[in-house]
Amino acid sequence: MYILVTNDDGVWAPGVQALAKKMTEVGEVVLVAPLEEKSAIGHGITIRDPIRVEEIKLDGLKKVYGVNGTPADCVKLGIEELMEHECGLVISGINQGPNLGTDVLYSGTVSAAIEGVLLRTPSIAVSLASWEHRDFSVAAEITAALVRKMIRENKVLPPGTLLNINIPAVEKEKIKGIRITELGPREYENHFEKRYDPRGNAYFWAVGKLLPTQGDHEDCDTHAVENNYVSITPLQFDLTNYEIIQEIRKWGLEDSI
Repeated sequence: MYILVTNDDGVWAPGVQALAKKMTEVGEVVLVAPLEEKSAIGHGITIRDPIRVEEIKLDGLKKVYGVNGTPADCVKLGIEELMEHECGLVISGINQGPNLGTDVLYSGTVSAAIEGVLLRTPSIAVSLASWEHRDFSVAAEITAALVRKMIRENKVLPPGTLLNINIPAVEKEKIKGIRITELGPREYENHFEKRYDPRGNAYFWAVGKLLPTQGDHEDCDTHAVENNYVSITPLQFDLTNYEIIQEIRKWGLEDSI
């Protein structure tokens, strides 16, 4: 299998390097990631500036490319231009910090996996649920084990679907197991601190904080990770609310012009 590994923390991030090296035990790996951190950039792509690619040498990896673009750019370039063989799997991660609940809408890590799905390639996003923990070995080992099982049992994701995996930042023996979950609540207290630059011009700095989790339950990704379970959430990029289509049609909006 030919595997494209990417992330949004940048090609030099320890998480993506640990993942890429571990995945060489599963298949042929090509690492394509941003040259700089692109966290919380969502699904942005570069269309008004040139995209430059730099080949990088990293011990234990044959092909590594740094891109001056977004995570989605990296997946597009990797699949369409940089990989010499058909890509069999996109894995985005291992992200520094969780991607739970509605945070997936902002996540460059998850968006890279979505781009893989858009390009008709099975895709997985992986995050370590800590901003401080720097040991990605357990998360990389768990990810490789999950991929091996899917390959061994020939499990194929439906079109338009990716897996979003969040792994607790604890020792392996403290992980209680794996749960298949849904997106849980993720709310923030949004606050912007007004500051001034040396010339007296005002600017704002986002200093909001995460609120305590409320309203989750055992099937939520937030609840699973908080209780030391690996969370696997199947996501789809089709945002259509099919349940309400017929109701909206009754509103007569189609006859308004």
